[in-house]
Amino acid sequence: MVRMNRREVLHLAVLAGTGLAGILLFGCGGEEEEQETPTQVPTTVAPSGFFDSDGVKIHYETFGQGKPIVLVHGFASSLKGNWVATKWVDTLQPLRWVVALDCRGHGQSDKPHDSEAYSGENMAQDVLRLMDHLSIAKADLFGYSMGAGISTYLLAHHRERFTSVILGGIGNVFESTGGERGRVIADALLAKDPSQIIDPVGKVFRAFAELDPNNDLEALAACAGRVRSPIDRADLADVDIPVLIVDGGNDVLARNPDELAAGIPGARLVIIPDRDHLTVVPDSRFKEEVVGFLEQQ
Repeated sequence: MVRMNRREVLHLAVLAGTGLAGILLFGCGGEEEEQETPTQVPTTVAPSGFFDSDGVKIHYETFGQGKPIVLVHGFASSLKGNWVATKWVDTLQPLRWVVALDCRGHGQSDKPHDSEAYSGENMAQDVLRLMDHLSIAKADLFGYSMGAGISTYLLAHHRERFTSVILGGIGNVFESTGGERGRVIADALLAKDPSQIIDPVGKVFRAFAELDPNNDLEALAACAGRVRSPIDRADLADVDIPVLIVDGGNDVLARNPDELAAGIPGARLVIIPDRDHLTVVPDSRFKEEVVGFLEQQ
């Protein structure tokens, strides 16, 4: 097993460079509802639990009450790692009913070993089915890294379910990331002897995945190995809801976020100085930008 702490993983991630962007950004990524305002928290819904998403058991937790915001975490993380441990739930709970899920292949959710299970539409449908399970007609949406890729897909194809979208740790989704890097990461996750992993990108993903003992490396490899297509610019050209994009100034994984912002009408891009892909997540300036954005909705 690779023995690395979070600081060492971060250092290796920086050395690995921009090749990590594709997997982190895209993850394993009708008619307008008559109700025009976000649904209030149903009094009969448990604060946490599981629901069936077309045969895949998905875990979720909710916090607080009021207008809903759905949180979607990053690759090899979980709702607890991405949102609870970093105090995002504490930050958002005074403003929103916070709803977070463990994406398929992660956390306490089912972990399929078939790469087809991690298509962009399947990952997106997990979010939509969670909303249906909780009787949420519309919500704010907040995704980070892989979760931002899923959220961008939802913005492109299912935005009638959302009132605003926040994207963090994401770059230009209009560029194709190819499949070779995903295969390298998948191979590293499946390696029987991690000390023999040579590729630095594969090494950092293996080390990061092993930080969480609940991770299933074979499931994560299936997620990483799924080839993703870029988002079509035309699918975001007519976005008519508020969008906020936030990246760290030193984030070598989120390349050219200005291209993404330019492709979404009215989108606002914020760069947090002196922060990278990992250190920006708990940063107070990131939280201040999101709180200010939500207070305007």
